[in-house]
Order: sequence, then C-alpha cells, then structure tokens
Amino acid sequence: MKIGIIGCGAIGNDVAKAIDEFDEIEKIYLYDVVEDKAKKLAEELKKGEFKKIDEFLPLVDFVFEAASQQAVYEYAEKILQAGKDLIIMSIGALFNDDFRQRLIKLAKEKKRKIYLPSGAVAGIDGIKAASIGGLDEVTLVTTKSPESLGRHLDRRTVLFEGNARQAVKEFPRNINVAACLSLAGIGFDRTKVKIVADPVIKYNSHKILAHGKFGRLRAEVENLPNPNNPRTSYLASLSAIAVIKKIISPLQIGA
Repeated sequence: MKIGIIGCGAIGNDVAKAIDEFDEIEKIYLYDVVEDKAKKLAEELKKGEFKKIDEFLPLVDFVFEAASQQAVYEYAEKILQAGKDLIIMSIGALFNDDFRQRLIKLAKEKKRKIYLPSGAVAGIDGIKAASIGGLDEVTLVTTKSPESLGRHLDRRTVLFEGNARQAVKEFPRNINVAACLSLAGIGFDRTKVKIVADPVIKYNSHKILAHGKFGRLRAEVENLPNPNNPRTSYLASLSAIAVIKKIISPLQIGA
C-alpha cells in the first residue's frame, strides 16, 4: 500500500516514522505547506518521498491528514473524489454540519472510507456502543497547561464551559477530542465540554463521563505531551498509527 501524508508536524512525523517500518506500506509521500519540513522528513525515511498533493494523489491508496482544519476543508473532498480513503486528525473541521454531510455523501458515492482516530482520549468504543442503546448525557473535561492552550496563568482556571460545537470553534487546535467524542455519541450540541488550564499539571488530562440505558461510563487518561509539540498528546499520534494498522490488518479489534 502507498500512503500520502498531509502535515509533517509532530503527529505527521510520529506516524511517518512508525509506518516506515510496516511491511505492508510500500511508499510514503509527504507534503507540508512548509515544504522543507516535508523534504527533511522524507530524507529520514526509507520509503519517504516529497510530493505535492496533486502529484501523489493518483499514486496512493489512502491519505492521512495531520495539518489543520483548513487543510481538511481544502483537500478532503478532492481526496474522496479521487477515490481514496481518508484519515482525518483535525476532526474539529467536521463540526460544520453541511461540510461533514458532503463528505459522507461523497464517500458513499465513491465507496470510500473516512477514518477518525480517537486521539488523546479513551472510551470512544464504549461511547459508540452505548449510543446505539441510547445516551442521556456525555461530558468531556479537558485539563492542560496554560501554555498548551495559548495562555499565561499562575492558577487553575476554567477557560470554557459549554457544548462541543462552541468548544471546537473557540479552541480549534486543542479540542479535536471533543469533535471525535461528539460524532461517536450524541452530537456537537448535546455533548458538554469543560476546558481547564492548570499551571502545575505534568499531564494533559481528558475525562469522559457518560450515562444512558447501558449504565454509566467513566474514562480518564493522563497523557504526556508530545515532546515535539506540547499542544498535543503523544497518545494522539499512537491512535493514528493504530488506525493505519487496523486498515492494513485482517484482524479487526474493537467496536
């Protein structure tokens, strides 16, 4: 299989270096708006090569996005139209209902798949299963350092409390987990989100609380920040690698 990667920041680097060791991956094409980043990463890989998106799109089996919401808006439809599967990390782009429905419609027409990694949280499989029986309430509490949220604070501060749709709009680079949780469960408008900045924490914390006909769910993860980008958790990279392993593996685990 051949894969194209859009975005060669922390997550793009982690994913590219991991799948470079996968026997099933034949070629990795890399692109970033800062082309030198993609070219440098390509030189570090055995199977890597820099190409612009229009150049690699006819060559690949699927595309992995790890750039930005803007990149999703700009390229997702083009990727699906070309008949390629798509993995989206900047899931916050999908809070736009019209855009999301266009992607789903196009994927159906082209018989393609759109994959959304669970990112830095645990419990998404449980939320997906529970939503079939009926969920009454889902809440996400995210706690990060002020710096990773673009703030300078000396005390624990609640920066946001509202629904997921508002959270994704106000914190587009920090709260993709809220978008993933909303799509797995009860939607952007009903999913509650609380974002806390805490200057003394060492971990990025995500806590999911839910209840419904299935019972109650509580899932909490304390993530180490990615060493190359403290705004994101290393687990986000690992979840993306896990999705790619799932795509190429004959054994499917989980909901």
